[in-house]
Amino acid sequence: MSKVTILKHPLIDHKLAIIRDKKTGSKDFRETVSEIGMLITYEISRDFKTVEVEVDTPIAKTTCRMLEKPVVIVPILRAGLGMVNGIHNIIPQAKIGHIGIYRDEETLQPHEYFAKFPKDIKESTVLLVDPMLATGGSAEASITMLKKRGVTDIRFVGIVGCPEGIQKLQEAHPDVDIYLAALDEKLNKNSYIVPGLGDAGDRLFGTK
Repeated sequence: MSKVTILKHPLIDHKLAIIRDKKTGSKDFRETVSEIGMLITYEISRDFKTVEVEVDTPIAKTTCRMLEKPVVIVPILRAGLGMVNGIHNIIPQAKIGHIGIYRDEETLQPHEYFAKFPKDIKESTVLLVDPMLATGGSAEASITMLKKRGVTDIRFVGIVGCPEGIQKLQEAHPDVDIYLAALDEKLNKNSYIVPGLGDAGDRLFGTK
């Protein structure tokens, strides 16, 4: 079974309070989501494998360590875009792919409408990002899309999740570790996380 990590840090807790607040406007919401993405990158990258390399310092040759594999950040559109810049600030050499998934309003089933990835994604560590892990449908479908393209090293990176979404993702993809800043109580009848933070996409882009 995959590992679930709930990140506890005073700065993350502080910023979570900001994005949960319904009075927070799009600008502050967008900036804070990006900042949370940056803070959690240290944890999600903790076990990245490294290799030895020899470099010339201004004084002498020395042996250092660098990442063994390329990193690809893959946001699930739209809301996943809000986390990309924060993660990219810490891993600036990372490439960026995109997955477009929409959820049928009646069946709640996910459907793909866009997919674009770097050529070397099969050899990369992929960070699949979406602020919300609610029903888990979009994340499950996105991971399936990545695996069909030969990706084997995938981590789901979110901000707020719930037990229903975690269970669905673990059952469908037990090899994909899950990283969240908060684990909330449940889903409501409209499949929103409770207490959650509302519709992350709408709040990021001011579309409601």
